[in-house]
Amino acid sequence: MSIPRRLSRLPAAAAGTTTPSTANLAVAHEGTGGRPSTAVLAAAATAAAASGRASECQSLLLRMSRRRGASRLDIVTSLLASSPTPQPQVFDLLIRTYTQSRKPREAFEAFRLLLDRRVPVPAAASNALLAALSRAGWPHLAADAYRLVLSSDSEVNSYTLNIMVHSHCKALQFDKADAVISEMEKLCVFPDVVTHNVMVDARFRAGDVEAAMAVVDSMVGKGIKPGILTYNAVLKGLCRNGRWDKAREVFRAMDECGVAPDVRSFNMLIGGFCRVGEVDEAMKFYKEMRRRGVTPDVVSFSSLIGLFARRGKMEHAVMYLKEMREFGLMPDGVIYTMVIGGFCKSGSMLEALRVRDEMVSCGCLPDVVTYNTLLNGLCKERRLPDAEELLTEMGERGVPPDLCTFTTLIHGYCREGNVEKSLQLFDMMLQQRLMPDIVTYNTLIDGMCRQGDLGKANELWDDMHSRKIFPNHITYSILIDSHCEKGQVDDAFGFLDEMVSKGIVPNIMTYNSIIKGYCRSGNVSKGQQFLQTMRHAKVLPDLITYNTLIHGYVKEEKMHEAFNLLNIMESEKVQPDNVTYNMIINGYCVHGNMQEAEWVYKKMGARGIVPDRYTYMSMINGHVVAGNSKESFQLHDEMLQKGFAPDDKF
Repeated sequence: MSIPRRLSRLPAAAAGTTTPSTANLAVAHEGTGGRPSTAVLAAAATAAAASGRASECQSLLLRMSRRRGASRLDIVTSLLASSPTPQPQVFDLLIRTYTQSRKPREAFEAFRLLLDRRVPVPAAASNALLAALSRAGWPHLAADAYRLVLSSDSEVNSYTLNIMVHSHCKALQFDKADAVISEMEKLCVFPDVVTHNVMVDARFRAGDVEAAMAVVDSMVGKGIKPGILTYNAVLKGLCRNGRWDKAREVFRAMDECGVAPDVRSFNMLIGGFCRVGEVDEAMKFYKEMRRRGVTPDVVSFSSLIGLFARRGKMEHAVMYLKEMREFGLMPDGVIYTMVIGGFCKSGSMLEALRVRDEMVSCGCLPDVVTYNTLLNGLCKERRLPDAEELLTEMGERGVPPDLCTFTTLIHGYCREGNVEKSLQLFDMMLQQRLMPDIVTYNTLIDGMCRQGDLGKANELWDDMHSRKIFPNHITYSILIDSHCEKGQVDDAFGFLDEMVSKGIVPNIMTYNSIIKGYCRSGNVSKGQQFLQTMRHAKVLPDLITYNTLIHGYVKEEKMHEAFNLLNIMESEKVQPDNVTYNMIINGYCVHGNMQEAEWVYKKMGARGIVPDRYTYMSMINGHVVAGNSKESFQLHDEMLQKGFAPDDKF
């Protein structure tokens, strides 16, 4: 034991060349017999803060906050006891340590304890707390903390103001934001350009364009010059609210105010016009951007490529994809997927797959959205073997298929009538623990109904309900239409009644299916009576409704009723089409009533509806049967002049 006593008498230089830090002392204490107490850590943290070693202090505070059983009260009390006078630096770092550790609630508790003990908390710490509470989506706690700041006479500044205004504006609580501004102005803290930018953006998000513009106008009166961020917020808000003329006006005013538009300014307008399909306006601003020497970015090209891909103008989409690379910009997965989607939409699957290969060669790996886009295109083109290969490729590349993947393939196979394969895919989806949705069930039920397998459709109906997935208007319309196709009107009405009882409003397609069912079962007159039910439900008959009934009457050889429906259509402003006139003309011609057929034929022309090949052949055959050779040859010549080829039978 004499060695330590002799060492203690030696000069410091003899004992060692450096003085150990407070953190090392805490570690040394831990090594002598156990972990250091909260008081030891508090003393070390306070000493580190006083010496300007912020990082070391925060490390110690973090250890304290993670100690099991150490409450906020214990930590605050220990820190206060570690120094004769409170050290603002250590409490500043305490609050920051909690907020940076994503523990805003704990930071709030420590903050409240400090204020209860009248410990001054620096503005930087209170601002960090307010910002953390706002980011966490706890505006009520942020408001409570703000009240504590004001009541304790703690220091506030423009950051405090802007944080609270942003917190209230995020929740569109404009009255509370205005109240904060009024309170802060009394403390000689006034709104700056950031405050106004936040308020402008929030007003636009609320859809109040006039209020947003009033905030901008008020800036000039307060001597605050709107900057590029202000103008970009205004352009974004105007485009979001569809105020295109005002957006153009503000854009032009930027130059007059000495604010040069940047790439974000142009992107707001280009993107906005692209979203509403205004090609000419989008291109005008893109060209102006280039003319002014503003370099387009990925967002600029994404908007233009997306616009042309959606419109099927793939030569333009590919041109901008190439131009993008010329600027040294690499397309991302979203842009490649848009181009692939455009080619799929236009049926150019070879080009779509070529772009996919190019995408992979550039190191941009397709995700599930890209694969689903390709699968949808292949299924539309009925290239199901290729779709199966793509599904296999997804597995090989480690891209797990999702609900959309399976539903797309199921729809493709149902469309081909291969319901067995559709059900296999359905089982595979369930094995991969993917929950089907109503779209999946509607696709399968529709496929079964098209194959006439109502039994399997009913099984799917029961399975759907067992999974707590409930039918929508499409489900009911599929089943109603399927029963009506078979002339099973009573069964169809059962689904219609159930549909209405569940609060699902039938649409015109549903009602047209019922009318079709009446016509298929030979009850066209009941179908016409059903029009009153439709009108009572405030669903007006459309062209398909009347054409279905006319076809039913013509089939039943009730030409008088069919012709009356034509008159009713015209009185209800429902414009007949070629199909309407052709059915009536053919009905008269088949029965040799050529005078009536001629009258309807002329009426068709007077309505501006051009006869097609079916019209001419009906009239020609009718005149041939009636022995009207002259009229037959006249119509034959007219038909040839219009570019229609006659039947071989003529």
